This record gives sequence, structure tokens and C-alpha cells, in this order.
Amino acid sequence: MTSPETSTSSMTSAEDLRKRALELQLLEMERSEKIKAREAKKHAEFVEDFFRKQIGEAERAVIKRLVMKAAADGKYEALIYSFPSTFCTDSGRAINNNLAGWQKTLQGKAKELYGLFEEVAKPQGYGLKAMIINFPDGMPGDVGFFLTWEPPVD
Repeated sequence: MTSPETSTSSMTSAEDLRKRALELQLLEMERSEKIKAREAKKHAEFVEDFFRKQIGEAERAVIKRLVMKAAADGKYEALIYSFPSTFCTDSGRAINNNLAGWQKTLQGKAKELYGLFEEVAKPQGYGLKAMIINFPDGMPGDVGFFLTWEPPVD
């Protein structure tokens, strides 16, 4: 039989276990903070890009690829752009309710993209649908722009 001294010395103390648990919690908190900081930086860069920069050739090429891929898959629309509904002057209310004049609530690249649609795509027979594409916590989330090329209904 083992003596009480032997079994006690081979067992980790409760204090050591608590310290280890706290160390793990601190590591997880640090990791979580780093992720949050990285996401905040990424979001700030997106906001800066959305409101300060114009749609470039790279974004136009992505849109073209999305449209061509959807057409090759036999579809009649493609999600070509999305952005937070909070970037609309009314937080996406007009788009969510499909109100006339929703275009006037657009800002930044969304406004520019709508202008490009009117100038380039619409004269070639394309349509554009804007809708709220997700509802986190029951509230309007992101707006999606869908370029459409559905055949006309007779």
C-alpha cells in the first residue's frame, strides 16, 4: 500500500490547477483581443475604401467574373457587391421595404456602382436588384446588389 505522503506528492495541488486554468484563460483572452483588433483594423480599412476610393479595374474584373460564372451555371443573376446596410443614409430601410427612390440612400462605392449600372449595364439590358441579404439579431444586415439578365416577360 502507498503511504499518504507518496500519494500527496504525486498529485498536483488545487492551487496549481487554478493557476494553470487562469493562465489558459489569459492566453485565450489575449488571442481573442488580437482577433478583435485585426477585425477592427480590417473593418476600418473597408470603411475607408468604401467611402474614400473609387471602383477600380480589379473590382470590375471580379464583377465580370461573377457574372460570367453565374451565366455559365445557367443563372440569370449574380450577387456582384455587398455592404453593410448602415452605410445607407437610412440604414437600409428603403431597400428593405422596396421603396421608390432607394437609390438616393446610397453612399460611397454603392452609389458609384449604381451610377455605373445606370451608365453601362442598364442600356445593355441588365437589371439591378438591391435587397437585404441577412438579418443578424433580426435587424437588417448587409445589402446585396444583384445584376440580372432575365429574359423579358411577354
